[in-house]
Amino acid sequence: MSDEVKELRAKVRDFIEREVIPVERAIEHGGEEGTRALKKVQNLAKEQGIWALGLPKDIGGGGLPFMDYVYINEIVGRSEAAMFALGTHTAQDGTMLNLYGTEEQKEKWLYPMVRGEINPSVGLTEPEVAGSDPTLIKSTAVLDGDEWVINAHKWFTTGANKAAFTTMFCVTEPEEQRHKRASMIIVPTDTPGYEIVRVVPTMGHESGNHCEIRLTNVRVPKENLLGNRGEGFIIAQKRLGPGRIYHSMRWLGQAQRAFDLMCERALNRYAHGSLLSDKQMIQKFIADSATEIQAARLMTFEAARKIDEGSDARIDIAMIKVYGAQVLHNVIDRAIQVHGALGVTGDTPLEKMYREARYARIYDGPDEVHTASIAKRILRTYKNESFWDPANF
Repeated sequence: MSDEVKELRAKVRDFIEREVIPVERAIEHGGEEGTRALKKVQNLAKEQGIWALGLPKDIGGGGLPFMDYVYINEIVGRSEAAMFALGTHTAQDGTMLNLYGTEEQKEKWLYPMVRGEINPSVGLTEPEVAGSDPTLIKSTAVLDGDEWVINAHKWFTTGANKAAFTTMFCVTEPEEQRHKRASMIIVPTDTPGYEIVRVVPTMGHESGNHCEIRLTNVRVPKENLLGNRGEGFIIAQKRLGPGRIYHSMRWLGQAQRAFDLMCERALNRYAHGSLLSDKQMIQKFIADSATEIQAARLMTFEAARKIDEGSDARIDIAMIKVYGAQVLHNVIDRAIQVHGALGVTGDTPLEKMYREARYARIYDGPDEVHTASIAKRILRTYKNESFWDPANF
């Protein structure tokens, strides 16, 4: 890590602690107060030159090299609200549109999105079929003259209720082999026939933004096709691959924040004749958490390095997706235990972090799918009379 990146990390962390965390609950709850708070911190981030750091300069981002951004995104992960405050929440969709969008699509959707003027969403999973197997999707798009006619039922289309558009994953080539059947099509959310069925209640809460949507004979211009026909799987992987890295980076920040809270609590809470920090069981919580966080950090940085060099990092990405999600859960769980009853209240961020950590083992591919992928790829090397060398694979 260069001195410049260390300074930038410190600047971003100071901004998050000073400007974002004091208003993160207002941002999360939304409404007029939340919108005002978000706009204020977004403008401050732009003024301080820390807006959309990981996106290319030519589309309005900060132009930070990938590995440098890895170190920054770890800090951004300390607060979910920081993603929106610093313009990093559009990284996946921004990358996808930048790679595959036409200039007209970029002018209409990408550039305003990077500037923070509009929000994106993507329609991938469906309630009727397993989200872990996208070859099963039922959504269809049929070309009728100069328009696509889309019929679809999606859920966990995160942010659709606040988005200007949804990039829909639909079957357009039903006669092709299963990985060439789907395409990506941009659908404005104000198009007739686009319905927000509900915001799906999750983990006892109804204030999230995971939406169930239904598209009934929705018509959009054929120019709204993203990339080429039948390239839906390729485009989705270009979006999801970096997304898994981004998640793993942010999980490090979440785990570190929970760890900070745990240590502060242990040093200040007195019970049964001594501070919690003097008790060996609590010391083991702290030692195990520090060890797991550092292991996850080094695994994440190694995967990022391979991506940056253009190497095959598929095993590394799958490993950090599974291990990083587990570490996130473990550390937050211990932090809650050290806080006692306080830890499960809304008086600390831990209870919300704990709920979000449980989602991590499901979205962008459940643990079981990634675990199977790791094993299959490793065993393939042995079938080819070679061996798996983690240093060079």
